[in-house]
Amino acid sequence: MTAHRHCAYTSQDGRLFLAGSLTRGPWHPEHQHAGPPSALVCRAIEHAAAPQGLTHLGRLTGNLLRPVPIGECRVEVTPDYIGRNAGHYAARLFADGKEVARFTALMQREDELPVPAGTPGHPLPMAPRPVSECPPCHMPFPGLHGGYGDLIENRLAEGRYFDGPCAAWFRLRHPLVAGEAPSPYQRVAVAADSGNGISAALDFAHYSFVNCDLTVNLLRRPLGEWICLRSRSLLGGNGCGVAESALYDESGLIGRATQTLAVRRRPASPPA
Repeated sequence: MTAHRHCAYTSQDGRLFLAGSLTRGPWHPEHQHAGPPSALVCRAIEHAAAPQGLTHLGRLTGNLLRPVPIGECRVEVTPDYIGRNAGHYAARLFADGKEVARFTALMQREDELPVPAGTPGHPLPMAPRPVSECPPCHMPFPGLHGGYGDLIENRLAEGRYFDGPCAAWFRLRHPLVAGEAPSPYQRVAVAADSGNGISAALDFAHYSFVNCDLTVNLLRRPLGEWICLRSRSLLGGNGCGVAESALYDESGLIGRATQTLAVRRRPASPPA
């Protein structure tokens, strides 16, 4: 099995996948960005829940135990409890012979139930700017040639990258899995892990702020290809922090994402 250059993963048997260079993240050239593997697990959970009629991903939480190497990875999904209106699932991601991440998810049964006119908080808020009015941009990962920044297309909606609170639109340029169209939930999972990146307040050259987890809560099914993150990073001054993102599609708010951060100073570079 060989990795395809125009997708994040190629599938061997539905559980074993080969990650390609488009999954490469900003922290290490041999490690994946956490967005694509989170979306890969999301895909597996959706497939497990569909036969039960559970079609809405209400929550996805990932505990990122180790860096995910670029190479073969395997997904295992187990139903914890299936009820009338919701199902709870657990998933594990393995790579290089090790468990690298654990996930839990809440899948819900959908029912057509329009919100009554005049309900407080409705209609839901829109993204800061429509995607059609936002300039194209590229995630400026220092020293990274190819990878996650090429897997996705970006348009800047508010602020600037790596300069505090920021909003940006995300769209997959390439399939998540070769030969498949990604689901709306997989599109969200690919993008949602970037909140701490686009809203970074510290100098990327001198600090790392890797997220240890990711939680996404969605109130409805996303529509279309574009997902907007309106993000900010909050730092505790103790090597810890939180990034929080409001999530939108072109029709309005769809949910929120949070990430717990480990903030560290990078080792000083040796004199030239």
